[in-house]
Amino acid sequence: MFDGIGELLLILIVVLMLFGSKEIPDIARFLGKTMAQLKNATNEIKSEIQKSAHDNGMDIDSLTGGISQEIHKAKSGITQMTNPLESDDLGLQKPLDDVSENLEDKSGPIKRQS
Repeated sequence: MFDGIGELLLILIVVLMLFGSKEIPDIARFLGKTMAQLKNATNEIKSEIQKSAHDNGMDIDSLTGGISQEIHKAKSGITQMTNPLESDDLGLQKPLDDVSENLEDKSGPIKRQS
């Protein structure tokens, strides 16, 4: 939202100049109460929707269409494409481990990069 602390500082100075130091605590208190009420209202609406869906025998996961499962599949696919050695689809991990063990035997422990 802010590119730097300078912008935030400028906004705070403008607010201080417009409202004065006596009004800022009242404004902050009002904004805090408003945000809390908004959060409570959204949580109440969410719980009512879930309750009515449960009462009607609807599965909540079917409403989302299995989005989280699709996200997990996409994430694992991307991980396998970007790191083929970690997924070991090519069967290279065992030979790499053997070479690593041979090098460790001859020269001491090897620091592995993550």
